[in-house]
Amino acid sequence: MSGEANQGKALSVEVAGEKVARVPIRTRVVLPGDDLDAFLLEYAGPVVQPGDLLFVTEKIVAITQGRSYLVEDIHPRRLALFLSKYVTRTPYGIGLGMPETMEMALRECGTPRILFAAAVSAVTKALGRKGDFYRIAGDKARAIDGPTKGTIPPYNKAVVLGPERPREVAQRVKTLLGGVAEVAVVDINDLGGNILGSTLDKAGERRLLAILKDNPLGQGHESTPLGVVRPA
Repeated sequence: MSGEANQGKALSVEVAGEKVARVPIRTRVVLPGDDLDAFLLEYAGPVVQPGDLLFVTEKIVAITQGRSYLVEDIHPRRLALFLSKYVTRTPYGIGLGMPETMEMALRECGTPRILFAAAVSAVTKALGRKGDFYRIAGDKARAIDGPTKGTIPPYNKAVVLGPERPREVAQRVKTLLGGVAEVAVVDINDLGGNILGSTLDKAGERRLLAILKDNPLGQGHESTPLGVVRPA
């Protein structure tokens, strides 16, 4: 556990009148073939205390599930090449703005759903409304990560899909840690975030999103894919 905030982030925030700490846990790089349970026991086990909330980035869950693919091994179809041209890229992530990530979205979500999302988005974007593509395409499309300049190797040359069964993963990890802490699998970046699966109720998930709003784990080479939330 680093005990230190990532650059540009604060160790504590106040949400609904309550001050809470969000402390990142520094780890080694997770690799395909790693066992998630063993990894979490090694790094989170010594840190988590009764009453904590452990949040885990969706990326390390997906990687340990074998859902990371080298860009060179993905062969986009013409439709993926076409659709990716119309995706807005941001400094925080390439999203589906490259043919390889769009190809994986077509495989994950199905061609009809992606085409429908693209068609609706084209109309509503012209009317000044944003975000309809991902609202229709769903969490599987939103969770796809492509390589960016700040991505830790070897994932600077890979596409990582969203994790499978994140709610089941969260429940299993809670049991693994002795049931002393709640657990959430999160997809957070500097533009916002989603709780993909957790042991919390809906109110708890909304509270957690407010706590993690500024992405305390960072967006680049921080090597902090885990963190704990506890009363400050």
